Amino acid sequence: MTNQPFPHMLEPLDLGFTTLKNRVIMGSMHTGLEDRFWQMDKLAAYFAERAKGGAALVVTGGYNPNKRGWFYPSASLFNSYLDIPNHRKVTRAVHKEGGKIALQILHAGRYSYHPFSHSASAKKAPINPFKPKEMSDRQIRSTIKDFAKTARLAKLANYDGVEVMGSEGYLINQFMAPHVNKRNDRWGGSIENRMRLPVEIVKEIRRAVGEDFIVLFRLSMMELVEGGMTASEIVETAKALESAGVTIMNTGIGWHEARVPTIVTSVPRAAFRDATARVKRELSIPVCASNRINTPEIAEDIIASGDADLVSMARPFLADPQFVNKAAENRADEINICIACNQACLDHTFELKRASCLVNPQACHETELKYIPVTNKKKVAVIGAGPAGLSASTVAAERGHDVTLFDMAHEIGGQFNYAKQIPGKEEFYEMIKYYRRRVEVSGVDLQLNTKIDTDYLEQAGYDEVIVATGINPRKPPIEGIEHEKVLSYLDVLTGAEVGKKVAVIGAGGIGFDVAEFLVHPGAKADSTPRPQSIEEWSEEWGIDFSSDNPGQLVDKRPHAPAREVFLLQRTKGQLGAGLNKTSGWVHRAVLKMKDVEMIGGVSYDKIDDEGLHITIDGKQQVLDVDNVVICAGQESRKALYVEDHASTNFHIIGGAQFAGELDAKRAIKQGAEVAAAL
Repeated sequence: MTNQPFPHMLEPLDLGFTTLKNRVIMGSMHTGLEDRFWQMDKLAAYFAERAKGGAALVVTGGYNPNKRGWFYPSASLFNSYLDIPNHRKVTRAVHKEGGKIALQILHAGRYSYHPFSHSASAKKAPINPFKPKEMSDRQIRSTIKDFAKTARLAKLANYDGVEVMGSEGYLINQFMAPHVNKRNDRWGGSIENRMRLPVEIVKEIRRAVGEDFIVLFRLSMMELVEGGMTASEIVETAKALESAGVTIMNTGIGWHEARVPTIVTSVPRAAFRDATARVKRELSIPVCASNRINTPEIAEDIIASGDADLVSMARPFLADPQFVNKAAENRADEINICIACNQACLDHTFELKRASCLVNPQACHETELKYIPVTNKKKVAVIGAGPAGLSASTVAAERGHDVTLFDMAHEIGGQFNYAKQIPGKEEFYEMIKYYRRRVEVSGVDLQLNTKIDTDYLEQAGYDEVIVATGINPRKPPIEGIEHEKVLSYLDVLTGAEVGKKVAVIGAGGIGFDVAEFLVHPGAKADSTPRPQSIEEWSEEWGIDFSSDNPGQLVDKRPHAPAREVFLLQRTKGQLGAGLNKTSGWVHRAVLKMKDVEMIGGVSYDKIDDEGLHITIDGKQQVLDVDNVVICAGQESRKALYVEDHASTNFHIIGGAQFAGELDAKRAIKQGAEVAAAL
């Protein structure tokens, strides 16, 4: 074990009746493939790839034990013997690759997006338009049996275990916490009554499947909602669940409706390890840590320190299915790190789309997007080393093509080099590090500080030219746009001096990022930003890991903003309406904490020595600002694209093709698809 690069993470775990080959679990994540039986082959390929990559145990997305527990009508349901053959496709594929797999059983409760949902009490969730009905005693007992039936079916389908979803605000969580549970019968009131449902579910499952079967329970180690369980109640519940027959206690954090972020990129890495450690100290069964664990170094430290026995990572296995194998082979610098952006995974899931991954477009598309070695080697030029160009060049080179990647800049990364400077987006450094290494390993001929023109491309004899030259910031037609007060967002993020009072024009993703950069104390262009510590972050968001408050919430203590900032948009209504579904609210909350004044319905009249002249609802006013920062869209750079060429095929991708709001997800996917088709 001592010769391994991550000895604690890679150590086997003996569960008595079976052994996990290492301490890494691929956590549950709904992909959308679960919801349609005709996509089970795709789901099998997706899980098999992660098992092949070294995950000791993979956990499926949530399967509902009955129709009342549906996410939405016709969502994933496993309550019939007729479903077993399809599930055996999945288990067979995972076992073939030497892995183990557990089926997660999830009842959505009041999060069910349909009018016949049920919960502990008839209390509507703020994120759901449907109000649930209170479950009767008979319905509760029936639901317990439904959980056990699904577990029994899972065993017959050759799953190695099940995970009971008892966190994130779903049905079981709704019973455990006074936040929802207002009952005064044997299922409500005291913690002994509130924990009765999960304890009875685990007991019934254990009776149904026997002793030699893994039963994980995902317990909310921190609720992060008013009226949530206290830390002592969580420990008491964990002990009762251990006695009921749980094999591994897994960590869940927060509720979907909590107003504290738990998995977005601004959350510090391993932010909640102390919550897991608190429970681990009280149990004798293995305890698993989760949330914002995305490197083998962090996983190793958590296990080596005794804070947990295992780590669960979901999105990191979307980003790189070979995570464990690369770590074991001392190739951690080749791991495609999850940047916790949520753009292609959770955002897709909540929009009822198939999940994927911004940094790995093959995720959940293993049977469709294939990188097949070439038999006809081509000479390929890629112009632009931003997200699209890096994706295209590395995939093409890995397939066997002769690839040269050109860029005028002195470093790779393109727009990533601006994104990485935004406070809370330091993970974008990982993208650049990963692609820098991938360029080396794949054999791409990288030519930086090199400007390419059409004459060169006409004469160089390339078979394929991929134009990924990106964008230029757009200048809106405002009187005084050339005034010395005016800066583009690129100016700000490349070191321009900015005054203490600033107006930001444009409230899309870039506008929000720039506003956050401007209010953050210590933010400085062209320097490596220091991520917030767990202590600093907890203070700002009102979390106290050592408290026994319900939900472990305390008063927020936001740090003073570095500047006074106005964030403006032309359209009326909520600013940032186009931001990503699962992270947009976090950006709005951060700016609100920093006293940013967000104004919609603005007409921009002119910019002069007095400041920015605007009109709102027919009333003119002047914002006396030191600077006006323009974040009002982009224009494509298409000059090098030749639509029809006699001997060379030209392709255009990323921002060069379409310069809407910057979209790294689309850029990387386009790059991979173009390269896969060459």
